[in-house]
Amino acid sequence: MKQDLIVKDIHVNFFVKNEHDFISLTDIARFKDAKRMDDVIKNWLRNKNTLQFLGLWEQINNPGFRMEAGLNHFVMTSKRWIEGVNAIGIVSKAGRYGGTFAHKDIAFEFDPFFLPRHCEEWSEAE
Repeated sequence: MKQDLIVKDIHVNFFVKNEHDFISLTDIARFKDAKRMDDVIKNWLRNKNTLQFLGLWEQINNPGFRMEAGLNHFVMTSKRWIEGVNAIGIVSKAGRYGGTFAHKDIAFEFDPFFLPRHCEEWSEAE
C-alpha cells in the first residue's frame, strides 16, 4: 500500500513490508536533483562506505546474505545490489508509485539531514 510522509514540504512515499518501513530513496534523490535521481542513487551506492554499511546491515538482518564485492571502476545500481547479494534492505519497484525504496535505517544513512531520525509514526510503532 502506497503511503507518504511530508518532509520539508516534499511528499516522500513509503510502504510497509513484513512490519518494516521502506522509504523512497527516489523521492529523496528527487529533492537533491530532480533531473538525475538515478545518478544520485547510483553515486551513493558506488561509495565504498555505503557498500560496507549495506553489507553490514544485510549481515545483521538477512540470514541468506552473501557479499560479492566489486572494484572501484564498477557501477552499482539498486537492482544490481538487490540481485547480486539477495538484499532485503533495498527494494526496487516499477510502475506509477515505483522507484528505489530502502529500509528506514538505510534511508537515514542515504540522507541523514533530509529525514528526521525519530518520526512520530515510527516511534509509536517501534
